[in-house]
Amino acid sequence: MTNEKKSKILIYLIAAIWIANGLFCKVLNLVPRHEEIVARILGNDYSRMLTILIGLAEIVMAIWILTKFKSKLNAIFQMVVVATMNIIEFIAVPDLLLWGKLNIIFAFLFIGLVYYNEFVLNKKPNSPITI
Repeated sequence: MTNEKKSKILIYLIAAIWIANGLFCKVLNLVPRHEEIVARILGNDYSRMLTILIGLAEIVMAIWILTKFKSKLNAIFQMVVVATMNIIEFIAVPDLLLWGKLNIIFAFLFIGLVYYNEFVLNKKPNSPITI
C-alpha cells in the first residue's frame, strides 16, 4: 500500500473521530459524560451550550481535515488541542474520563497518529515545512 493511500485512510479515520466526538458525543449528547466534564471545568451555568459549541468546533475540525487546507497547520493545531484538553482533564476530572488517567495514553496515541499521517506519510523530500 502506498503512503498516499495510507494517508487517505488515516485522514478519513481522524476526521471520523472528530465527527463522532463532536456530533454524537457532544452536540447530540449521546455521551452525557462530556457535558459533565465541561460543567466541572467551566461551570454548570452554560455547560450545555459550551458543550454544543465545542462539538461544533470538532465538526469544523473534521471538515478542515477533509479539505486538506493548510494540512500541516491543521495537524499542529489538532495535536496542541488534544494535548491541552487531555492534560486539563487528566488534572481536573480524571474520574469522569472513560479510562480514567489512562485516557492520556490514548490521547497521545491519537496525537502520534496525526503526526505520523502529516509529517511522516506526507513528507515531501528536501522541502521545508511551511504552515
